[in-house]
Amino acid sequence: MTTTHDTRPSSLPESRPVPGAHLADPAPLGLAAFALTTFVLSFMNTGLFKVEPVVFGLALAYGGVGQFAAGMWEFAKGNTFGATAFSSYGAFWLSFWWLTGHTDLTGSPEGDVTNSIGLYLLAWGIFTAYMTVAATRVSGAVLAVFVLLTITFVVLAIGDFATSETITKVGGWIGIATAVAAWYASLAGVTAFTHKRQVFPVGVR
Repeated sequence: MTTTHDTRPSSLPESRPVPGAHLADPAPLGLAAFALTTFVLSFMNTGLFKVEPVVFGLALAYGGVGQFAAGMWEFAKGNTFGATAFSSYGAFWLSFWWLTGHTDLTGSPEGDVTNSIGLYLLAWGIFTAYMTVAATRVSGAVLAVFVLLTITFVVLAIGDFATSETITKVGGWIGIATAVAAWYASLAGVTAFTHKRQVFPVGVR
């Protein structure tokens, strides 16, 4: 008995499984967690509300753990941008929770404290600025979030460096705009899934 082998090249491309195809899109969760926590903190920065500890629980549970988890799921889906962004900002909120709620700075000179916090915010502004470059290839909605967030971090950093409540209040209002933009991007993602079509435009790149 002889066996023949088909040596002709296949005209069909090899099919490969899409990474994380079985997972739901974690981006709406990450954006919502970021938006809500930013919204509440930004109102504190405007001076309209003054009980900052209200933010601590959000920073830990929603902005921190919730958003960090979204970043891990983005890794599973093979989305480098989403994984880097959500994991990083989840870590930001966890560090904010620790810095503002569990760190005693009363023994440090006031100028050193404000300058150090200003540096902390500026560093996050630098990170956000280069993530904004990457966001230009995501969508218009996500790009708007990153542009506004970059401005927010820089303005808040200047407010701390200059010890200016007025500048910090301006940063708070820009932060509110950032939160609204992030909520919109989250809304667009959730409704696109439930309606099986893009209900709210996001300006896909």
